[in-house]
Amino acid sequence: MSVLGRNVAFLSTYPPRECGIATFTQDLVNEIKKIKLINFAGVIAINDNKTYEYDGDVKYQLQQFVREDYVRLAHELNVSDIDLLIIEHEYGIFGGESGEYLLDLVDNLNIPFVLTVHTVLSNPNEKQLMILKELGEKSVRVVTMAKNTIPLLEKIYHIPSNKITVIPHGVPNLPVLPKEILKERYGFKGRRIISTFGLINPGKGIEYGIEAISIVAEKYKDVLYLILGQTHPNIKREFGEEYREKLQKLVHDLGVEDNVKFVDKYLTKREIIEYLKMSDIYMTPYLNKEQAVSGTLAYAAGLGKVIISTPYMYAEEILGEGRGLLANFRDAKSLAKHIEYIFENPEKRLQIESEIKKLGNTMMWNNVAYRYVIMILSVLDIKSREEVVI
Repeated sequence: MSVLGRNVAFLSTYPPRECGIATFTQDLVNEIKKIKLINFAGVIAINDNKTYEYDGDVKYQLQQFVREDYVRLAHELNVSDIDLLIIEHEYGIFGGESGEYLLDLVDNLNIPFVLTVHTVLSNPNEKQLMILKELGEKSVRVVTMAKNTIPLLEKIYHIPSNKITVIPHGVPNLPVLPKEILKERYGFKGRRIISTFGLINPGKGIEYGIEAISIVAEKYKDVLYLILGQTHPNIKREFGEEYREKLQKLVHDLGVEDNVKFVDKYLTKREIIEYLKMSDIYMTPYLNKEQAVSGTLAYAAGLGKVIISTPYMYAEEILGEGRGLLANFRDAKSLAKHIEYIFENPEKRLQIESEIKKLGNTMMWNNVAYRYVIMILSVLDIKSREEVVI
């Protein structure tokens, strides 16, 4: 270890790469640097086939699809002054089948690492199971963002409970203008706004959201559904804009062009916060029951929004105890019923906003980063004591 024994680096995608985990890591790093209880040793940025102009936080780079680069990086880290590596894990951001190249890195790494899991599958295939099981076995701590994943990590991936720490997904705390002023500024004055944001892909279930809006619009002509974000780059690479075009055709066929608007761009954090702030309802009609974490839902919760969602794992956890409304999967009528309920019961809307805001306050990045620092110091303290014993 270094003199202070607190030099911590992060392995992750990183801006300007357009990726939710990249934004997550940048937000976490920025807050951790403010706390100053550990030494931020830099980010190791995972590159795909594009060239990125990184800021000074990026000290190393890893070529995602070049297998030998993982071993090279391990050797470089072993002779550096880094004491602990935080690996942000999502199968799709590492090379090889289900990101198996990452195992080449950890197999050759002599410094301890913490694994932050962004996806925990309840029905992994054989390769996915093997990878996360091995990563969990070799890590000194596994951070998950939802309590609902603990039984999965323990029973499916055989990660002992004393290795698992729950730290929620962070939410940026940016000052923005009031809702009605933002609506006017964006040209949406007098509209009831429902929004969905994130990288667009078929798993988002947006077609059911559009169908729900077509039902609601019969009674509430002023409703406006904002579908915010670009198509996911992996989907776009393989299928082009097939899914978005399908959604646009649905909007046309249902005759709701005045009630649905696509904002096809990668949103800045400020834009995301402003769109959420002006939303009356946030909606996630996702299709996958086992989705353990949703950064977009976390953002909406952090801002105290009324959220209507399908009952995937993370939504059930976040929206339980009166903090939101759960509709049926693949059921536009169920979504529409919940939207109309909120429009017709303003006192219930205020009650839900109050309840979700209590949880949302604990998810602000400054609070989340402090919990990461406490976890990191705990891990380093344990490793330090182990070295003294040795």
